[in-house]
Parts: sequence; C-alpha cells; structure tokens
Amino acid sequence: MNIFETVISADGTPIAVERTGSGQPVILIGGAFNDRSTVAGLASVLAGDFTAVTYDRRGRGDSGDAASYAVEREIEDLAAVISYGGEPAGVFGHSSGAILALEAASRSLAVSNVAVYEPTYVVDGTRPRPGDDLAERLRAQLGQGDRDGAAALFLAEAVGMPAEVIEAMRTSQMWGWFTGLAHTLPYDVALCGPGMVLPAGRLAAIKVPVLAIAGGASPAWLPAAARAAADAIPGARYITLDGQDHSVLNQPGSLRSALAGYFGTLAE
Repeated sequence: MNIFETVISADGTPIAVERTGSGQPVILIGGAFNDRSTVAGLASVLAGDFTAVTYDRRGRGDSGDAASYAVEREIEDLAAVISYGGEPAGVFGHSSGAILALEAASRSLAVSNVAVYEPTYVVDGTRPRPGDDLAERLRAQLGQGDRDGAAALFLAEAVGMPAEVIEAMRTSQMWGWFTGLAHTLPYDVALCGPGMVLPAGRLAAIKVPVLAIAGGASPAWLPAAARAAADAIPGARYITLDGQDHSVLNQPGSLRSALAGYFGTLAE
C-alpha cells in the first residue's frame, strides 16, 4: 500500500512524499524532467525488501516552491524526507538526482549509504561543457514564457543531445511533460554547477559507502562521469549494467539486484 503525506522543509515549503513497503528506508530521487511518479516503478520493485520513499522535489508535482532557489534548500528538503522515512536512510539518485544525493552525503545528512546512477558531471574530454551562464539563459527564456525553448536549450547544452533528436522529440507525446517541468530546469543546472564540473573536493569528503552505477549502452560521457565520481569518493565502487542507458528508470527491474544487494539482502 502506498501512503501519501506532506512534510515541511526548513524554509516552510511543503514537500509531497510517498512511501511503500517495509523495512530499511531507501529514498529515491529523480533528476531533470522527473517527479515522484518517474521513480514509482523502482519503488514498487524495491518495496518487497525496503520502505521505498519517493518525493516531489520542490517546484514539481504536489510539492511547493519558493520565490528563489538555492541548492541548500533542496538539501533541506531531502533532510526533511529522510527524517520522515527514518534515519539513517539509504539514498538512491538518478542523473541530477544522483548529484543531489552526493551533495547530501558530503554535507553529513543522516544517510547510511548512497547509490547513484549516472550523475551528470562532464569529465574533461568526453563532451563539450555547457556554458557557465546556462541557468541564466534558461531563466530568461522562462521569464518570457518560452517553456518549449527552455526545454530544448537544456537538452542541447546540459544533456548534449543532437538538434535533430530534440526536433523529433518536440513532435512526441512526452514533449508536453518536458515543457510542464521546464520551470525546474534551472534548479538542475544549479545542482550540477557551472560547466557541470565534478566537485572532487566535496566528493572526497563523503564518509559513507557509495555505489556508482552506469549503463553499458549510455553515451560515453555518462559512464565516464559515474566512474570519475567513484574514483573521487574514498572506498566507492563502480559497476556497469549491460544493455541499459540513461532511461533505466523505464526498466526498474534492471536495478533490483544491484540496489537490493547493496542496500540490504534480496528477499528469498
């Protein structure tokens, strides 16, 4: 049974939370263009072994927002979710949600261990970096009401997607979902930092176990980022899921063995 509730973050923002299953709590965090529904499948997969907790990051789904954004507010949101789910908690993050999970661990939140799937850092030589002013340009487009342009700009610069692929996506049913969440894209850019540079110093300060995962079918820059993150974190491990790519949340069963084996013991 899924239980929906609301927790209040440190700045008073309501954060929508949903939990299912029982046992050790594991918080699941989505990335850009995600809300709690996009990790719901993974929550169902893990619910037989854990209390799987999903939530809407601020500005998304049923959660509130504030007049201005700061990464620290998202850290506080996650702290409130962890307190709700039970401390200490395991944390899994996907894409920019992976970066949020690592930032939380580097700030000594009540986290027992962390698993991340393809944190979106750009390692030197793997692809061009986005402009340092990407968040500013996104906010300018959104201020003009151009959600379509903001979504396309993010996909081009932050994701590195070819123009012809973006144009094809514009005619698909998913485009309305993307534009509907476009106002949160500057948040993801802020999490990734200017140029999406891997923050080796902060990662080196993480003291809890970390598992970095990448898909064997992903664009090369994403596995390179996951491996570089693991290399920067003391004692971290890196694994590859053969045949998977960045859209792994669409096949949540592919993550079960790795995550259940890492966060606990697979149910017999």
